[in-house]
Amino acid sequence: MRNQPKYNFFKNTTYALKGFLDLIQNETSFKIELIIAIILIPIILILDVTLVEKALMFITLMGMLIAEATNSAIERVVDLVTLEYHDMAGRAKDVGSTVVFLSIIVFVVTWGIIFSQFIK
Repeated sequence: MRNQPKYNFFKNTTYALKGFLDLIQNETSFKIELIIAIILIPIILILDVTLVEKALMFITLMGMLIAEATNSAIERVVDLVTLEYHDMAGRAKDVGSTVVFLSIIVFVVTWGIIFSQFIK
């Protein structure tokens, strides 16, 4: 049996917000990417592109934040298990960083393709 409380939408939302605030307070990379998102979301709204392109831009932008949050969670769990160097711990953290890196590549390529239509 899992050690998990009964599902409660409002309580789970407060856990999510608590995690979000923790990321803002403790993760520099997340703060930088969040600032980028805050700057770019209005650009998505005013840019003269199709709705599908706007959706792709938003999804890839949020994908960066999701990847960074996932990476932070992996790093914290690994650090909880051991603060000493262990090859597998390092590999787990490296894979988390790879997730972030790949999400940034997808973001840059997607936005680059969409913005390329404005270059003539």
